Amino acid sequence: MSWWGKIIGGTFGFMLGGPLGALLGASLGHNFDKRLNGVPGTGEYGHGQKERVQTAFFTATFSVMGSLCKADGRVSDDEIAVARQIMAKMSLSSQQRQAAMALFNEGKKAGFPMDDVLLQLKQEIGYQPNLQRMFIEIQLYSAYADGVMHPSERALLLKICKTFGFSSHDLASLEEAIRGEWRHQQSAKGPALALNDAYAILNVAARAADAEVKRAYRRLMNQHHPDKLVSKGLPEEMMKIAENKTHEIRQAYERIKEERGF
Repeated sequence: MSWWGKIIGGTFGFMLGGPLGALLGASLGHNFDKRLNGVPGTGEYGHGQKERVQTAFFTATFSVMGSLCKADGRVSDDEIAVARQIMAKMSLSSQQRQAAMALFNEGKKAGFPMDDVLLQLKQEIGYQPNLQRMFIEIQLYSAYADGVMHPSERALLLKICKTFGFSSHDLASLEEAIRGEWRHQQSAKGPALALNDAYAILNVAARAADAEVKRAYRRLMNQHHPDKLVSKGLPEEMMKIAENKTHEIRQAYERIKEERGF
């Protein structure tokens, strides 16, 4: 039974406490006050720990997304549409979509405990940089819903990165890759990927040597491998997002290979 099935079925033996538990409980109309014995975030999941990470990731993803979209003072139609698109890509059930939107709305509220939510998510994930990176990238997708990164949104993303130990340089690199994807998806030229966007997606300079391009490709494919991310705690429903990401990375690599002839 999946993490979600265990929650709905009442067989999830621990549930989340803390701010994430309160947010999930509010979205589902429950009071989750049980905790799993043991230390989260060690990278070695015992019985139920993987499901707890999946639950924490899902809860934080949509509540933080709501807060991020509200960071510039209002939630635009584009931002709401992107949130719904992310849910659609995950093929959420009706109950899951309702919970995700409720979490999104919780994040929009004044007094949303961002710092506490991020700290608990960090504790639940533990040292899993690829999973942390995926969380940041999903938030970047929502921030770029209207094609513009507002200063207040960037400030909040920097806070998220700081919590996970990512630098401002790391954020700039992720942001450039997301911009490349966004331009590709918005291009009036159809499926053709512009060469500058291909380099942005792989996060390499146009002057980079062939060997550097190949290393970047292998590194990014490993970081975003859907099965590996799920094994670390990515909810199965979000595997499609990771698959789409690897598709963009592969397209970028093939575009550069075609241009360079290697």
